[in-house]
Amino acid sequence: MTDSQNLPRAEGPTPPAGAEASGSPASSRSAPAGAGVSAGDIEAVETLRRSYLEIRKELSRVIVGQDEVLEQILISIFARGHCLLVGVPGLAKTLIISTLARCLSLSFSRIQFTPDLMPSDITGTEVIQEDRATGERKFRFLKGPVFANVILADEINRTPPKTQAALLEAMQERQVTAGGTKHSLEEPFFVLATQNPIEQEGTYPLPEAQLDRFMFMIRVDYPSEEEEVEIMKRTTAGPPEDVSTILSGEQILALQEIVRRVPVADDVIRYVLRLTRATRVTKDDAPDYLKQWLAWGAGPRASQFLILGGKARAVLHGRKHVAIEDVQAVAQPVLRHRILTNFSAEAEGVTSDRIIERLLGETPVTEMKRLRDATAPGVL
Repeated sequence: MTDSQNLPRAEGPTPPAGAEASGSPASSRSAPAGAGVSAGDIEAVETLRRSYLEIRKELSRVIVGQDEVLEQILISIFARGHCLLVGVPGLAKTLIISTLARCLSLSFSRIQFTPDLMPSDITGTEVIQEDRATGERKFRFLKGPVFANVILADEINRTPPKTQAALLEAMQERQVTAGGTKHSLEEPFFVLATQNPIEQEGTYPLPEAQLDRFMFMIRVDYPSEEEEVEIMKRTTAGPPEDVSTILSGEQILALQEIVRRVPVADDVIRYVLRLTRATRVTKDDAPDYLKQWLAWGAGPRASQFLILGGKARAVLHGRKHVAIEDVQAVAQPVLRHRILTNFSAEAEGVTSDRIIERLLGETPVTEMKRLRDATAPGVL
């Protein structure tokens, strides 16, 4: 039994999907000292850190390298978000997701997206069933593979937009509507989609509205030479190692509550606003180089995910407050699919990652009264 199995349950209901739209993260300077102090909360923060290290250790038994990818996936899970993994075939994107589901003791469904896949193949369908006693016929809803905790949407860009849209309601509202009846999805619920960046016939790029539902777009790169040597040794020897269960679904829900109560200073929030508002090239806040390279910028959901990602990363790294470096660490996966480059950028070979890197380097960081770990328990 691990320490995570002694995790205290967080008080209060799980916030509904989209609750972050109201945008009221706790300010470290406005929260009264001692408000909501709970020894269980502080212990839960430490437990989340220990559980994170245990999960990384278990995943390393199966996955070679990809440390940054694994960290970003876990950040999105504890922040209650979805991920889109982009990389060429053969980089263990599917293996990462399926192994993680086993570590978290969650139900897992893999949906292979193909051009002939229909929306009902994902959400489920209604069938007519006859009552043998009365002879009465009525509709019965048969749940589709989306009714699981972890959904692997494999090669999501290989199916038409009509089928891609079947995931929108599930991702945002955590429910499926069929025949006028709403069917709630079991929490926790995560969509981890994969996409191949190679342009081929028969692919359907995700529309911007659906891309915006993914908290992170994670780039999965080739392994290093040493990592590839280790991959060849492991995969050509014996059967793959099994992994141990670290967290249950109930424990993950409790930890998600703790992450949302991590304090964040007003100065950090203002820094996030400077990042996102600078990308909006139709406004006066945008620098000239962004107006030259961008056709469209990030919306408010980017600001929300930067804060939530910063909160989760801070706790996973052993801190009880959000620092500027936490926001900077999640800026690339949060923003890269929310800014749209124009023809000038493509002609010059300027990518969204390069634009974000320059934006981080040129966005000023104001002097702030840093929130210390000693004062964090008064806000949690």
